[in-house]
Amino acid sequence: MVLESHDPVVTDPDHYTVIFENDRVRVLEYRDRPGDRTRPHRHPDSVMYTVTAFRRRISDGHRAVDVDLPAGAVRWVGAQEHSGHNVGETPTHSIFVELKEPAPAAGAGVLGPQP
Repeated sequence: MVLESHDPVVTDPDHYTVIFENDRVRVLEYRDRPGDRTRPHRHPDSVMYTVTAFRRRISDGHRAVDVDLPAGAVRWVGAQEHSGHNVGETPTHSIFVELKEPAPAAGAGVLGPQP
């Protein structure tokens, strides 16, 4: 479970919206425009679907990775805390399916979405 102070819906309500939730998952819709940034926030293990292509810089405060994904991509996003910056020329529109089950210990430390 994400602490409220790190919940992206709380840290960035202008970008994240809860579109479905039950006792096992929470589904977030994310939208931004070129140049927009998010505050540091945390995601549990999630599946991300890119509705539109985007280019973003994801940072955990110590390192940053650039992520360039086409529309229709589906990626695993391991639990992580980060902030983001739309460094592309198009708006971002993504859907996150956040898992509420406890995450296994393996796989920690990866930043950004994974194939």
